[in-house]
Amino acid sequence: MNSNDFRALCVQPDCTLHDALQRMDQTARGILLVLWEDGRLARTLTDGDLRRARLQQLGDELTVAALPEQAALTVGEDVAAPAVLALMDAHQIDHVPVVDGAGRPVDLVLRRELSQRIWLSSPHLGDEEAAFVENAFQTNWIAPLGPHVDGFERELAAHVGVGHAAALSSGTAAIHLGLLLLGVQPGDTVFCSSLTFVGSCNPILYCGARPVFIDSEPETWNMSPVALERAFDWARRENRLPRCVIVVNLYGQSADMDALAPICENYGVPILEDAAESLGARYKGRSSGTFGRLAVYSFNGNKIITTSGGGMLVADDPDLVVRARKLATQAREPARHYEHVEVGFNYRMSNVLAGIGRGQLRVLEQRVAQRRQVFDRYRAALADQAQLQWMPEPPGYHSTRWLTCFTLDGPEAALKCDLIMKFLERHAIEARPVWKPMHLQPLFDGAPYFAHRVSVDVSARLFESGICLPSGSNLTPQQQYRVIQLLRRALAMAEDRHALA
Repeated sequence: MNSNDFRALCVQPDCTLHDALQRMDQTARGILLVLWEDGRLARTLTDGDLRRARLQQLGDELTVAALPEQAALTVGEDVAAPAVLALMDAHQIDHVPVVDGAGRPVDLVLRRELSQRIWLSSPHLGDEEAAFVENAFQTNWIAPLGPHVDGFERELAAHVGVGHAAALSSGTAAIHLGLLLLGVQPGDTVFCSSLTFVGSCNPILYCGARPVFIDSEPETWNMSPVALERAFDWARRENRLPRCVIVVNLYGQSADMDALAPICENYGVPILEDAAESLGARYKGRSSGTFGRLAVYSFNGNKIITTSGGGMLVADDPDLVVRARKLATQAREPARHYEHVEVGFNYRMSNVLAGIGRGQLRVLEQRVAQRRQVFDRYRAALADQAQLQWMPEPPGYHSTRWLTCFTLDGPEAALKCDLIMKFLERHAIEARPVWKPMHLQPLFDGAPYFAHRVSVDVSARLFESGICLPSGSNLTPQQQYRVIQLLRRALAMAEDRHALA
């Protein structure tokens, strides 16, 4: 339902029953909103109300105002979809108007929308996975490790063009092991992108190290080379050179490795590439996740391919990967009995999940193409919305568009984003803010932070003005059309502050 459709549902109390019935037929929503002159909601009028009026043989020229009074069931703008559905169920109704603080209707939620929720990025399984999982059951290889784990490691390493891989329980576990392999110890400093999910930097705390956060650049939304150079200059003067730099590839797009890598090399500091969100992306012909001394991928349920949960640590150095596998299996020594001389972890992937991963890997390129198509449809359909600024993709980059993201222009962008996301949530559409930067998280209060430029905090601006839209590779064109139509309404309403005040 677009803005014109919504306005067509609104009538005045002096509307005749004849005209109301015609309007009901034209709008085909089964409900009209009766408004006072000042725009406040007087009542709702349903097709059931009109049928009862006919049965009572009330004249067609009778006005709506002459009908028995009936208080409208409404909700406010902050109410989410589950609460609206609960109200519908309690009163056995299929429509609920949304009113602002002054009692003016600004939206209408339909039951059929709430039964068809659209997720931000839902798992997308195909036909290949079942055969691998069935094999795991038939051969009784369901415990951690097994032939599918070995196969998944080989196949993923070959796909991205890296020497070796270790299949693990999560991307976070992979980062943790990566930090340990690079020698991070308590008290060490680790640089990390600020604009990311907390899983990128929680492992820094696991190691007892101290994070220093680096801002994004506007050209890619990824780590700013300018900020990184300033951070290194500070660390050199403070005698706090980092043990490593965690460079995050955000929302399916590589960071500018040609600019970042030489800075790290100049100081002799290795890169741990967090490619959790960017499997399948390319940067100047090379796969994302092949630029650091170590790199990690994630197969969480919302990622571009999934094993329901899992991750991969990759490197060209075989010794690093061999040691990662040992640490991930409780650091067991090669003895007949269980012998341990160092702390280990239960971080290995199961054979069943690795089988799912092998099937998913076969459709990775297809999933990338599908997500890029989702982005292209959004951009084309909303090309007339000048206030939308899509996440950029510079020349030489090939993003997976894991999530389609945009920012809004203007000083009230944060307020508008909040209103838009609340509007979409009322209609059972999941949209999220761009990641809240780590330097703004209470967990990391007081950690050093280097902005892109003096007084130019790019990651904070992206968080305040950015929205991630439903982007799954299994998002149908019909579902996306629904998102686009509702987003148009939300944008129009956000522009009119009085409509949502």
